[in-house]
Amino acid sequence: MRKLVVFISVLLIFVGTLRASEYNIKDFGALENSLTTQAIQDAVDRCNSEGGGTVIIPSGKFIIGTVILKSNVTIYLEQGALLAGSKNLTDYKATFRTHGLFFCENAENISITGKGTIDARGTQFFDATKNHVYDEFDKQRTRQKENYMPKGEFFSDGPIGKQPKPGMTIAFFHCSRVTLEDFVLKDTPSWGIRLAYCDDVLVHGLTIRNNLMVPNSDGVHCTTSRNVRMSDCDISAGDDAFIVTGFSKKEEEPGYTMKEQEKYTFGNKSEYAENINVDNCLFQSRSSGIRIGYGQHPIRRCIFNNITIYGSNRGIGIFAHDASDIEELIFSNIIIETRLHNGQWWGNGEPIHLSSISRFEGHAAGEIKNVQFNNIVATGEHGIILYGLEESCIQDVDFNNISLTVLKGKETINYGGNFDLRPAADIKMQIFKHDIPGLYAQYVDGLSIRNFKLRWGNGLPDFYTHGISCFEVSDLSLVRFDGIANPNSAYSAPVKLNNTTIKK
Repeated sequence: MRKLVVFISVLLIFVGTLRASEYNIKDFGALENSLTTQAIQDAVDRCNSEGGGTVIIPSGKFIIGTVILKSNVTIYLEQGALLAGSKNLTDYKATFRTHGLFFCENAENISITGKGTIDARGTQFFDATKNHVYDEFDKQRTRQKENYMPKGEFFSDGPIGKQPKPGMTIAFFHCSRVTLEDFVLKDTPSWGIRLAYCDDVLVHGLTIRNNLMVPNSDGVHCTTSRNVRMSDCDISAGDDAFIVTGFSKKEEEPGYTMKEQEKYTFGNKSEYAENINVDNCLFQSRSSGIRIGYGQHPIRRCIFNNITIYGSNRGIGIFAHDASDIEELIFSNIIIETRLHNGQWWGNGEPIHLSSISRFEGHAAGEIKNVQFNNIVATGEHGIILYGLEESCIQDVDFNNISLTVLKGKETINYGGNFDLRPAADIKMQIFKHDIPGLYAQYVDGLSIRNFKLRWGNGLPDFYTHGISCFEVSDLSLVRFDGIANPNSAYSAPVKLNNTTIKK
C-alpha cells in the first residue's frame, strides 16, 4: 500500500508539471473579439521564462498585432480558435523592418500548431478599386506595344493597389528547430510565412488561402534556410506559392557576408540555401507555383515530388538573376496547369522557366546546373523556356517523360508572344517580343530531352512556332520526341537547331 501511495503521489506531481507547462491566454486576460496582443505576449514570456511549454489559444476570436515568439514555446490553436489581424497599423511592431502577427529571431524549438485559423485580414490594407502598376519594362519591346497593359484599363486578374500595410505575417529569422503544422493561414498582406536563415524546419499540413488579387502575398518563402521539410500543404497565394531564395537581409544589394549569420546563436551557419524537400502539395499562384532563385547566397540540393500546380501564371521557375549559382535540383511527378493573367504579374504562362540573367548592372549572373525534370504533365498557354546567356550558360538539364499541351487562352492575343525575364538589369530584357516554341533553349551546355510529347491546341496564332528550338546549345540529346510544329505557323519546324551540337 505504501508503494502505491508513493506511485500515485509521483504521478500527480508529473501530471501537475504537465499542466503547469500549458498557458491559456484567457488566464492572462485575453478577451474574445478584443485586442489581445499583450495577453498572448505575456503568456509567451511566462512560458519561455519557466523553461518552455505550450501557449493555448482556445476556441473563439481574438484580435492581435505583433507577438514576439521565443525559444521553447509552442503556440497551439485549438479547433475553433481564430487569431484575427488588427486593422490598426500601430498594433504592429518594427525592428529592422515592419512585422506582421508573429515574429521570432535568434531562437530555437518554436512551433505553431493546431487546427485553428490565423486570419491576417490583409485585403483591408489594399485599394481594390485600383491596380498596382509601376514602370519596369518598355511597352514598345512587347508584341502588343501600347496595347500591352493599356492605360486606363482595370486589370481583372489584379494586382490591386498597395497602401501602408503590416509586414510578413509569420516570420522566423535565425532560428533552429521550427515546426509549423496543421493550422489555416488566410489573407496575408505580404509574405505569409518567411523562414530566413533558419535550420531544421518542418512544415506540415498547412492550408494557406490568400487573396489572389493581393501582390506579394506569397505562401511559404524560404530565404537562405537549410534542412527544410514540407509536406501535405495546400497553398493558394497572390504571388509565388512556395519559394527558395538566397536573399541576404539587404535584398536589393549584390553580395553578402557571413557576418550576418555569425552574430546569431541559432539558425543556418552555412552560406547555402540547401537541403529543401517538398512532397505531396497543391499550389496555386498569380506568379510561380514553385520559385527557386534570386538572392545573393547560392542554392542547392532541393527535391520536389508529387506536386500539383494549377491556375498559375507560371508553374516552376528557376532564376539565377544574382551572382550566386543554383544547382542540384530534382522535380518529379508533377502536374502543371498555367494560363496567362492580365495585369502586372511576373510570368507569361510558362509551365517551366529557367533563366540566367543578372538583375544588377555590372554583375554577371550565376549559373543554373544539374537540374532534372521527371514525369511532368503540363498544360499551359506558353512553352518551356531555358534562357541562358553566353556569359552565364545553363548547364546539364535533363527532361525525362514530359507531356506538354499548349493552348490558346483568353489573354493570348493581349499578352502572348513575349518572353518575361523580370527582374533584369537591362530594361530591354524585362519583357520583349519573342516567338513561342514548345520548348526553347539558348546557351545551354548539356541538354537531354527524352520522351517528350508535345500537342498544340486549336486556334493558336502563328507566333507559336517550332516544336523544339535550340540556339547555342551544346551536347543536345534528343530521344523519342513525339510532336510537330504549330500547324498554324507555316514556316516552323518540329525541331529547329541553330549553332547546336548533338551529343555523341
